[in-house]
Amino acid sequence: MSTMTLRADLPHLVTALPGPKAQALIERDHAVLSPSYTRGYPLVVERASGAMIEDPDGNRFLDFNAGIAVVATGHCHPRVQAAIQAQAERLIHMSGTDFYYENMVQLAETLARLVPGAAQERQRVYFGNSGAEAVEAALKLARYHTGRDKFIAFLGAFHGRTMGALSATGSKSIQKKGFGPLVPGVSHIPYAYCYRCAYGKQPDTCNVECLQVIEQQLIKTILPAEEIAAIIVEPIQGEGGYVVPPQKFFDEIQAIAKRLGVLLIFDEVQSGMGRTGKMWAANHFGAVPDIMTIAKGIASGMPLSAMVARESVMQWKPGAHASTFGGNPVSIAASLATIELLELELIENAARIGERMLARMRDWPSRFPKVGDIRGRGLMLGFELVRDQATRERAPEVRDRIEELAFERGLLVLGAGQNSIRLCPPLIITADQADFALDTLEECIRLASN
Repeated sequence: MSTMTLRADLPHLVTALPGPKAQALIERDHAVLSPSYTRGYPLVVERASGAMIEDPDGNRFLDFNAGIAVVATGHCHPRVQAAIQAQAERLIHMSGTDFYYENMVQLAETLARLVPGAAQERQRVYFGNSGAEAVEAALKLARYHTGRDKFIAFLGAFHGRTMGALSATGSKSIQKKGFGPLVPGVSHIPYAYCYRCAYGKQPDTCNVECLQVIEQQLIKTILPAEEIAAIIVEPIQGEGGYVVPPQKFFDEIQAIAKRLGVLLIFDEVQSGMGRTGKMWAANHFGAVPDIMTIAKGIASGMPLSAMVARESVMQWKPGAHASTFGGNPVSIAASLATIELLELELIENAARIGERMLARMRDWPSRFPKVGDIRGRGLMLGFELVRDQATRERAPEVRDRIEELAFERGLLVLGAGQNSIRLCPPLIITADQADFALDTLEECIRLASN
């Protein structure tokens, strides 16, 4: 065990994992909870603060998952707590789809100001409770506005597990197995996964063949252009492996959408809210969608999502779409506090600490034969495990072992894609915490590679 583990901001393990109290809860959980839940390792959470999590046995972990990129301001940030408590004393619920309250308007005004394209056209906001709900709303709005029923999505994409969002998802077959028929009309094409280009190209010489397939093949063979409502895309692919496309991908996708007269939906559920060192991943590429979906980091762990669209697009009539709990006043209070913290300091911290980490990780492929690729922006970083760097054969078993070894050392990380590990800590992490995480991961990579 590290000699530094007595520091409150770093891990400290006092039992074997899971400890006796944690194990007892896991057994109770397995008796009553849905078996569809995915648990990568036996972490039981008793309490959390900042970037640290404590289990019921007193073991303390450094959280590099942030509730899967959710707690942007860290766990239980005092200012977010205060906003939640103050709002709960005044009003907990009075459905904003049927009535009015000020903080719902205030958050909508804030988001409408922040999204790409706000300077070109007024934006309108719809509130839901989860990323999947935001995606459902975006798909429905695209159909409503265009009168068309087809969509183009990407292999590797994850948009959610409700039926419409699942239909656009192209992540893992287990997510779709047993649930067909899904919503029809979605065609999937390769993403700009340059490390594993579907067309065998290199980033500096490609002609964005992964997008050219739309006009050169899909439209000519199976997908009438006049029936396409929208293209839905993650600006940085999340569950697919934290894959960052090149600038030319965004230039081309915007040009294609304009040529075809179809809407462009950006799913920023995982990549948004400051995670990449800018408010939106799209800001790195100067890209502007017609519709954007937002969730995860929007309210520091409270259930909330938003779908934001150009005013000329969001013209549906009263009753066309609504959500009883969407825009809950307490969740909105948490979101307003979150955005204030992001703009004040945390986006800058994500950019600074993220670049510090990426600078150190860049030479991992030269130091560790099992590391194939390093990628990311801000605190949305990923690395890919391979059996052989020359063949790039995936090594999911190495990825899984690294995940387990990190947990055993008090570091919480999760996989993404088939063989990658994602690093998505709270945006409050310090340089010392980042260094501890990378020290630990380097040790785990060595051990898992033997």
